[in-house]
Amino acid sequence: MMNKREARVTRNTNETSIELQLNLDGPEGYKIETGGAGFFNHMLDLLARHSGINLQLKAEGDLHVDDHHLVEDVAIAIGTALGEALGDKAGIERYGSAIVPMDEVLALAAVDLSGRFSFVGNYEPQRDRVGDFSTEMVNHFFASLAAAARINLHLRVLVEGSNEHHRIEALFKAFARALKSAVRINPDSGGVIPSTKGTL
Repeated sequence: MMNKREARVTRNTNETSIELQLNLDGPEGYKIETGGAGFFNHMLDLLARHSGINLQLKAEGDLHVDDHHLVEDVAIAIGTALGEALGDKAGIERYGSAIVPMDEVLALAAVDLSGRFSFVGNYEPQRDRVGDFSTEMVNHFFASLAAAARINLHLRVLVEGSNEHHRIEALFKAFARALKSAVRINPDSGGVIPSTKGTL
């Protein structure tokens, strides 16, 4: 019988307070509360929905300063929980990729749950903010998550389009879809860890 692929992370600092529960195998559903960070909350909703991961998150941060600490620490918490929930990674697909259109924008994500960190992205904000969200935090969010989870993550905006909201949303959706594929249990794997090393 497969072990439960779930994790609970608590992260409290002088800047943020985060309670997170993550289950890679459902039940389907999520609840995201980020203490008033509207656009970021929307992106996390998309991440949970399109990855199929049950994510229960309550986070508060020093938004009176800016959104940096909250976004960074939420990314670290999600990455940490993802790594814990994956366990020894026996039987997983390991790799996942997705190309996602968002109206006039086209984005690509590729994931390797390798146990090693690497992040490469080509997103360059065309304006400083979308709503209450600092667009410079997009790359920082994904890099922080990938580092905490110890995964390889490549993100590319293939067609830039003309709308910043669409660019960011396409990246979050593409990552979510790629992650969904990578964490999936391969029924033909025989429970083997997908590496010639025998460990990930």
